[in-house]
Amino acid sequence: MRSKEELLRLLSECVEKMEDEEVVTVAEEYIQAGYPAIEGVLNGLTDGMNKAAAMYENEEYFIPELLICSDAMYNGLDVLKPHLEKSETEPKCKVVIGVVEGDTHDIGKNLVKIMLETAGYEIIDLGRDVPVNNFISAVKDEGAKILALSTLMSTAMSNMKRIIELLAEEGLRDDVKVIVGGGPISDEFAKNIGSDGYAKNAVEAVKLVNRLMGNI
Repeated sequence: MRSKEELLRLLSECVEKMEDEEVVTVAEEYIQAGYPAIEGVLNGLTDGMNKAAAMYENEEYFIPELLICSDAMYNGLDVLKPHLEKSETEPKCKVVIGVVEGDTHDIGKNLVKIMLETAGYEIIDLGRDVPVNNFISAVKDEGAKILALSTLMSTAMSNMKRIIELLAEEGLRDDVKVIVGGGPISDEFAKNIGSDGYAKNAVEAVKLVNRLMGNI
């Protein structure tokens, strides 16, 4: 029987190296050996996804590779999740995420979604080209603690400010943290519109949400 450390390394490698079928075999061996599912998720699959994301940031991987890595991660999660303790499967909090109205580009948003799900957050994905009022309704209906807004179009940036203004008008602003990101977005812009933070990529988005929620 292979050791826990060896199987954790293999789980990580399967995700990082896009072994979306092999990961299932390794995950099953890991569970059959009686090792803790939560460690398999955090120290195996998540570790591999973090490494893949770092390679993406260094331009060693591109979008197609990263998406196959995420497929591998989800395949492994399908095996490990049923074996998690109930307290380990409860999400940290709800996150509403979407691309603001005026923009149909959603690859960046999807990467942030994947990384936040991996980190244990419950994601309500509104998609792309989302009307301003839909974000407000989702925050209200879902009781979300985080609202993540994205755009690659400078012409759509003003909708981010409008969303924050509407949250205040509806009396919701104090109950939700708003984070923003996307190509034309900067830290200065994020501060000027009154958001709670800016993330330049998916890895930084998770760090930001963890910090805002006290899950460091």
